[in-house]
Amino acid sequence: MMTNTPLVILIAGPYRSGTNDDPALMAQNLKKLEEMALPIFRAGHIPVIGEWFALPLLEQAGSTRPGDAAYEEILYPVAQRLLTKCDAVLRIPGASKGADEDVRIAKERGLKVYYQLEDIIAQ
Repeated sequence: MMTNTPLVILIAGPYRSGTNDDPALMAQNLKKLEEMALPIFRAGHIPVIGEWFALPLLEQAGSTRPGDAAYEEILYPVAQRLLTKCDAVLRIPGASKGADEDVRIAKERGLKVYYQLEDIIAQ
């Protein structure tokens, strides 16, 4: 179902959390975030994921591992900057300090926070 007013929706959930910095597990977490994007797009909205912006920047900055100086400079600030352009957040399940911070900032700014993909699609 397409809506008349597209929302820019940040998809927030675990990326690094629970992976012990294992690149394969981090890639699996990114895939879980990305699995939400197409249904959001098909519902008439614009999905965004912070890592889509941060990962190329990390490469350019010479980051060599999660948690290094470039990682700390870029990863979370990208999502925080994205939130200034977003209308809503979809918080997917899983422990994540970064995603919890995204939700906190979104609520502080009066943005809608969804916890179920179905709630976005049903609009």
